[in-house]
Amino acid sequence: MKAIIYSRVSTDKDEQMTSLERQEGELMKLAKQFNFEVINCYREKASGFSLDREVLLNILDLARDSEFQCLLVQDDTRLGRGKAKMAILHQLIKYNIKVYTLSNNGEYTLTEADEMVLDIVSTVEEYQRKLHNMKIRRGMRKAVKEGYKPQKNLKNQTGGGREKKEVPIAEIVRLKNMKLTFHDIALTLRGLGFDVSKATVHRRYKEHVENTDN
Repeated sequence: MKAIIYSRVSTDKDEQMTSLERQEGELMKLAKQFNFEVINCYREKASGFSLDREVLLNILDLARDSEFQCLLVQDDTRLGRGKAKMAILHQLIKYNIKVYTLSNNGEYTLTEADEMVLDIVSTVEEYQRKLHNMKIRRGMRKAVKEGYKPQKNLKNQTGGGREKKEVPIAEIVRLKNMKLTFHDIALTLRGLGFDVSKATVHRRYKEHVENTDN
């Protein structure tokens, strides 16, 4: 499995800088123990109580994009402290990232209290997402009923050969900008009569981004 190593200290003191090197070296040994492919090592000097950590946020972006499967840290406090730790763990779990720690000498296990908190957070988030998506679908149905034609945004021709499945690219981009997942975007479009899968939505969005970048 692909892994990322994350080392963190809270100050610029010399002994803390030595700690970063030590953490990284010990985590490389842990990765070797479990035959992980370490694709990158990240270091950060920031408070564990803060979520505004650029390096960690970049790691979460990579997790969202499934660039790696395991995150290696010295212990759970390196991820964060207090509420910040719970928020970060919630995101990692949502992205199916396993956390391995030196203190556990293997995969990190949640305490019963942490599991309870994360279950509550996940439940609330799920219902918020459902309510949000219901509002979007209702708005889209209303717009279609009043004459809006999403098919005008179709880009369904290849350079030559067969026709691509019809997908309203502009709607995919708009819904993605509203922070919907590809799964939820596919559900929304199917509710509007477009027979698309999550994979199709993801592929067309990726194509759009690549064409825009070029």
